[in-house]
Amino acid sequence: FVHGPRLQYVPVKGDHVIGIVTAKAGDVFKLDVGGSEQASLSYLAFEGATKRNRPNVQVGDLIYGQFLVANKDMEPEMVCIDSSGRSSGMGIIGQDGFLFKVSLGLVRKLLAPKCEIIQELSQLYPFELVLGMNGRIWVKAKTVQQTLIIVNILEACEYMTAEQRKQALARLSGN
Repeated sequence: FVHGPRLQYVPVKGDHVIGIVTAKAGDVFKLDVGGSEQASLSYLAFEGATKRNRPNVQVGDLIYGQFLVANKDMEPEMVCIDSSGRSSGMGIIGQDGFLFKVSLGLVRKLLAPKCEIIQELSQLYPFELVLGMNGRIWVKAKTVQQTLIIVNILEACEYMTAEQRKQALARLSGN
């Protein structure tokens, strides 16, 4: 039996994650969140959604949401609204970014307040970033090239010291 970093994400109530819509079943979307089973998301779990005003969600869309229900006896259930019914940045993520996977440890590091890595990267280029506690990151910069540079740096951060990272960023910014 080998102990090591968990390869599979285990849903935790309140965690913000990035899910991929795999199916539409009646009033519910099924999402791959990287766990052992798919999560469900009601079409009513979006800001302003009603029976008449349904969100336009398609199979393959990326959804940023949080777990409302997550325990071992029940199917995980996601929502894209906070307790006061606001989206608070959750919902369908734009199609033109780049989704990739990192370790759960790296995501926790990036989500820490005053994360140096993100502060340093934001001085390089403007970009949008969505971090999922399930190890998925979505990033989008002005150009595909800038987006891929940011992806490469974020992936490399796992194995670089702060000093190595600062040197790599200095090379990129031409300083």
